[in-house]
Amino acid sequence: MPYHNHLNSYKSLITPYEETRAGFIEIALEKNRKASPFVEEARALRIIASEVDEPADLLKLNKIYGSLLTAAGLSDKALTHLTKKDQIKAVENLIDNFLKPAGEKFADELVYRFLLTRGDTLGGMMRNIAGIIGERKFARSVIAMLSIQKINYFWLHKDSKTWIANSPDDVDIENSLKGISWKNKLGYRVLLFNITVPIVRKNVDLCLLNCCHKDIGNRDSNKKFITLPEYYVALGELKGGIDPAGADEHWKTANTALDRIRNAFSKSKVKPKTFFVGAAIERSMAKEIFEQLKKGYMSNAANLTDDDQLLSLCDWLISL
Repeated sequence: MPYHNHLNSYKSLITPYEETRAGFIEIALEKNRKASPFVEEARALRIIASEVDEPADLLKLNKIYGSLLTAAGLSDKALTHLTKKDQIKAVENLIDNFLKPAGEKFADELVYRFLLTRGDTLGGMMRNIAGIIGERKFARSVIAMLSIQKINYFWLHKDSKTWIANSPDDVDIENSLKGISWKNKLGYRVLLFNITVPIVRKNVDLCLLNCCHKDIGNRDSNKKFITLPEYYVALGELKGGIDPAGADEHWKTANTALDRIRNAFSKSKVKPKTFFVGAAIERSMAKEIFEQLKKGYMSNAANLTDDDQLLSLCDWLISL
């Protein structure tokens, strides 16, 4: 069984405290990185707002009108539902109720209010950051195994929807890719991230298909290869959340998804391999995962925080 290459027992799957701590630090660093543009905006806002003597004069500064709306507590989504008159009223309320009472410190108060709303925006961006970080790490591990074996690959740019050939300058491509394609002894393979699988009628984190990247690049072929169950080689669930408190819930969600996948494909008499990769794996779920592996119910599994396990699983995936 392929999992024997990196798992000795269920204990191998359990996330060590050191990795949990490192995961939280990585998320904190990413949060600070994403917050930097908002902080710079706030600094610029304060400099411009300091050009006027009275809060009421801020309305005359057209270049910060958008920032005034933000400071008034209006999100980009909320603005789509408000008229120009409503927007001006919101800014006037901000000035009368909060900026004027602040006196000479009105520019500072404006910045505080601005950052409060931007903080909500950042919170929305960060809700799935653990999952994004996990996806990036998985993609980079697949690329590393392909590179070390001198296997040429193509990667799918998620915005342009174009396939790009690998090059020595493939730095940070994991931040922009939607898929990876290569050729092994059995034929061409395409690994796609986060796609809706028609036969399952749900989103699946990782799907390995028996086809060429040129097939996926063509809209008609794309529909064919994603729709027909016989082209699926393996499907997996990836959970990048590092918080131990949510570990069991993540596994329950993933396990339900994997059951749904197996049941859907069994109706078509097709049995693709299934696998699970998770960052936060506690003792009880580790036992359950390992038991499924021993019974052959699941094909492979790895702890995302363990490089040896992750690379071993990616090596297995590349060879399928």
